Amino acid sequence: MIGAENWNIIVVPYNPTWADEFKKIERELLTVIKDEVLSIEHVGSTSVEGLYAKPIIDIDIVVESDKFLIVKQKLKELDYEHVGNLGIEGRDAFSYKNKEHLMEHHLYVCNKESKELKRHVTFRNHLRLNDDDRDRYSQIKIEMAEKFPHDIDNYLLGKESVILDIYKKCGLL
Repeated sequence: MIGAENWNIIVVPYNPTWADEFKKIERELLTVIKDEVLSIEHVGSTSVEGLYAKPIIDIDIVVESDKFLIVKQKLKELDYEHVGNLGIEGRDAFSYKNKEHLMEHHLYVCNKESKELKRHVTFRNHLRLNDDDRDRYSQIKIEMAEKFPHDIDNYLLGKESVILDIYKKCGLL
């Protein structure tokens, strides 16, 4: 992973302000894309009450496939730059600048049929409804962040068996 040696992996307890921070980002996005999108989903660990997380909001903008180019252009008006699909079909990543007023976030535009979107939403919804899996996932995240505070690849690899087990439970495997 490019720049992985510069990562500082910090996992913190769930913070109820994350939902508000998501809403703040969503409001800004909707100022230019509200007529072009099906939904804007708060996904990732910050979207699950009680789950430990890296304090970065993950957002999936859901679109019909024919709306992608329009949404890409409108996001550019808000200083978001398209960086490609990063190897994941059906999901395109966007970087940003001039967003000091917003919490750090990862922004993706997903085709409504995207497997990655389905995975994000299904995993999020499962963790919201299953405290044992949520807590187990929190625990492995804490352990891996302590063990690999500057090594994102091993942090991710260390969580993999727990994630795959949860994927099986919620029908993703």
